[in-house]
Amino acid sequence: MNKSLKLIVRIALLVVLVPLIALAVVGSFKTEGENSSIREKVIIEHSDSVMYVTVINDPADSVILRTPSEELSVKAIKSETFRTLAAKMYSTVTAPHQDGVGIAAPQVGVNKRVIWVMRYDKPGKPLELYVNPKITASSSSMIPGVEGCLSVPCYKGSVPRSGKIEISYISLETFRPVTEIVDGYTARIFQHECDHLDGILFKDRADTVYIDEAWAAERKEFEARGYFKKPDFLD
Repeated sequence: MNKSLKLIVRIALLVVLVPLIALAVVGSFKTEGENSSIREKVIIEHSDSVMYVTVINDPADSVILRTPSEELSVKAIKSETFRTLAAKMYSTVTAPHQDGVGIAAPQVGVNKRVIWVMRYDKPGKPLELYVNPKITASSSSMIPGVEGCLSVPCYKGSVPRSGKIEISYISLETFRPVTEIVDGYTARIFQHECDHLDGILFKDRADTVYIDEAWAAERKEFEARGYFKKPDFLD
């Protein structure tokens, strides 16, 4: 085989092998069925139990918050990665410096359709986990209400929302779709969190937006104590 032909063969092999090697490397970080990118798996596995919450004024965070999220397969829902994400999201939304009534996976840097919602319509107002939630119907009457967001810190606004919704999601017991009717403040929380999964923030729908001075003062105190810092592995 002459030198020119050998060179052509080597180039052809590189063209074929390099993409295969790259796929193998990515595959080693992305377990089949877990539906998580390398970056998202790093975030889930390496974050503290209370995760960093993405904020709209950070350029990199803003991209995540504005990106529509992906649904999870049943295999992914059964994975250890999902269980870890769900547990850490719960710890995050209930942490004293966050203290929210709901949270969506994009708010912790993971573009998957996973949310926690405080059920004001149930005894004890439990926080409940929902996977692949989707609002399938909503009442035409729009009711204004005050909203804030952990990812838009210190701001609140008057947001018109449907008073009653029909929502579907995947049962964590049967792994089959479930549909229920929700109204009142709980319906508002569901709409707010589902918006996050579509890259929409409350201020996009608000009639008015304003700074909540009490929240700003409280956040400043927490910042002085070292909270809200972005982990080095996310920079």
